[in-house]
Amino acid sequence: MKNFGMAEPQTIEQLSAFLRDKGEKSCLLAGGTDLLGEIKDEIIEPEVVVDLKSVPNLSYIRKERDGIHIGALTSLAEVVEDSMIANDYPGLHEAASSVATPQLRNMGTIGGNLCQRPRCWYYRDPKVNCRKKGGSKCFAFRGRNKYHAIFGGGLCYIVHPSDLAPALISLGAKISIVAPTGDKTIPLEDFYVLPQANVQRENILNSDEFVREIMVPPVKSGEKSTYYKLKERGAWDFALLSAAVKGVVVGGVFKEIKIVLGGAAPIPWRLEKAENIIRDKTVNEELLRQAAREALKEARALKENGYKRDLLEVILSRAALSLV
Repeated sequence: MKNFGMAEPQTIEQLSAFLRDKGEKSCLLAGGTDLLGEIKDEIIEPEVVVDLKSVPNLSYIRKERDGIHIGALTSLAEVVEDSMIANDYPGLHEAASSVATPQLRNMGTIGGNLCQRPRCWYYRDPKVNCRKKGGSKCFAFRGRNKYHAIFGGGLCYIVHPSDLAPALISLGAKISIVAPTGDKTIPLEDFYVLPQANVQRENILNSDEFVREIMVPPVKSGEKSTYYKLKERGAWDFALLSAAVKGVVVGGVFKEIKIVLGGAAPIPWRLEKAENIIRDKTVNEELLRQAAREALKEARALKENGYKRDLLEVILSRAALSLV
């Protein structure tokens, strides 16, 4: 690990000015549960690490007329413990509760969870120069790919590791980004990019930008949500496959429905074809299997991860039926 400096800006304005000056030579430290691992493994070698916790007013959960606002430095433990989120947004509560261990949830932040880097073992190996690190080859394509993508691959077969991202996207969340030209707010769904757009990045953030807050719209009448996660170990683990489902349910029928997968693609993966099959029909297991089969027409399994196709039928049925 190479030596690096530390910066502790005291205001958002100082932070913005620092990032404009240092750009790609710096990296942002929130909880540090992912970043420090990347630095220790020599995946990244920043000149300066910028401690976001020195900037005030980036950690909060508050209810406003347009929904709830969650500061980027709000810990995952605070999200789990917030009674308003647990009551109104159970899918988000379940997703946050599924992350790691209590100790890591105390350290990890919502902004960090949304912006974390992939856990692909080729990317994390400092001796492997894969496409994501500027190389010419995705070693997972013909290599060991048990945990890799079945949707949206091609140049790179990582899966995005965030649990909160699928849940928040299903809820219609927006993300607020501080940029040199001023703050911008976009749907969280538009925050992530496939490898075909930029193989070395997972989101649209530039080196002089940072996440300020997440906004989740108010709950509609009859709206329900859940997050269902399948993992290899009973203890904390990343998702083999996860599904966030949010819908407006009336008499056993989804009048509105949104399904977002985790552990399936380089970005949180929306199942719009499955949604179209389920919407406005009485929900039962056969309908959900039909929806899963339609979604799987876009899947391209690798040598070791074909089991995720079977898991999709299971997880979609369990998640959707739990809301009816």
